[in-house]
Amino acid sequence: MLFGSKIMKKTIKELRKNQNLTAKELADKLKLDTLDILDIDNLKLRDVPEPLKSNLLPILRGDYMDKIPWL
Repeated sequence: MLFGSKIMKKTIKELRKNQNLTAKELADKLKLDTLDILDIDNLKLRDVPEPLKSNLLPILRGDYMDKIPWL
């Protein structure tokens, strides 16, 4: 993963905005409460606890867009 270090240094809010997701939309995709997302919004991705980080990473990288049937 060549660009892995660049994405790990950005905050959750910055990565979320790059994917044009609101906190509510991200929480819905992860099946979490919106307040949980807002709590970690100012943390860098590398500082997020591991079970949540592994769920966040594919969404914040945009991997979920690969499964859209009309593309």
